[in-house]
Amino acid sequence: MRRLMIIAATGAVVIAGCQMEYDKTAIGAGLGAVVGAGIARSNADRDKMGQAAAIGAVVGAGAGLLLDRKEKRLREELAGTGVDVDRNQDGSINLIMPSVTFATNSAVIQPIFQKALTDVAKVLREDGTAGRLALVIHGHTDNTGTDAINNPLSLNRANAVSNFLATQGISRTRMTTRGYGSSSPIADNSTVAGRERNRRVEITVYETQ
Repeated sequence: MRRLMIIAATGAVVIAGCQMEYDKTAIGAGLGAVVGAGIARSNADRDKMGQAAAIGAVVGAGAGLLLDRKEKRLREELAGTGVDVDRNQDGSINLIMPSVTFATNSAVIQPIFQKALTDVAKVLREDGTAGRLALVIHGHTDNTGTDAINNPLSLNRANAVSNFLATQGISRTRMTTRGYGSSSPIADNSTVAGRERNRRVEITVYETQ
């Protein structure tokens, strides 16, 4: 097994050297999980790698083209909403929902933000490609409060987003939710601005086999 992992990792380096665009890299989900595990920087990053393998995510030219189109459309539809649209190293799309999605200590989606989630669902359904996509929805909090409060709150927020997307035509079978509490910050929790950034929900969009 160790020899196979070394061979896989070596192959990935060779591939990366030939083709640098992350969303066109021709490596499978299993290989992506093996290589990605070595560079994961947080609990959420490690879980994303595991989720990619578990849902049969595709990383390759075909998947890259579909996700390229979805990224472009998401940027167009979500401009000015406060949602960050990024790409992960494995080529998947990552949507970071701002803290205003929810009121403090609440898992009820604010009415003002329902339009943004409606637009997300709209783009995912376009061209009849929703059945080729899988979503992993990650809930996060800042470090105020205890794990006993933050862990279920983060999961409840992820579930609230999943439930809303289901009302907009995204199949529940295409969505998985995770709650991380305060374990995966993306900013400094010692500042007000940092804690605000850490109170978030992320949606990772993969193409599946």
